Amino acid sequence: MSGLVVFAFAALAEIAGCFAFWAVFRLGAPKPWLVAGVLSLILFATLLTRVDTDYAGRAYAAYGGIYILASLAWLWLVEGARPDRFDILGAALCLGGAAIILLAPRGA
Repeated sequence: MSGLVVFAFAALAEIAGCFAFWAVFRLGAPKPWLVAGVLSLILFATLLTRVDTDYAGRAYAAYGGIYILASLAWLWLVEGARPDRFDILGAALCLGGAAIILLAPRGA
C-alpha cells in the first residue's frame, strides 16, 4: 500500500480516536466512546508501522503534513467549520515539508 494511502488512513484513525476523547470530555458523549477512541488510536499506531521507511521519526515527520490536511477536512466535514485562508496556507506549507521529507532522494 502506498505511503500516502497509509498516512491518510492513519490520520483518519488518529483524528477519530482523539475526537472520541474530545466528545466525552468536552461534549458530554457517553463514556463507551472512550473504548472506540482507544481502539482507533491503536489502529493509527499500527498503520504508521506499515509505511516503507527505515526510520520511525521520518515516518512521523512526513505524516504530520497529512495529519494537518486531514484535520482541516475533519474541521469542515464533521464539525461544520470551513477552514479559512490561513488554515489552507498553513496546510500547504506543511504538505510541502512532508513531501520533501517523504520523497527526497537519500544517499547511501
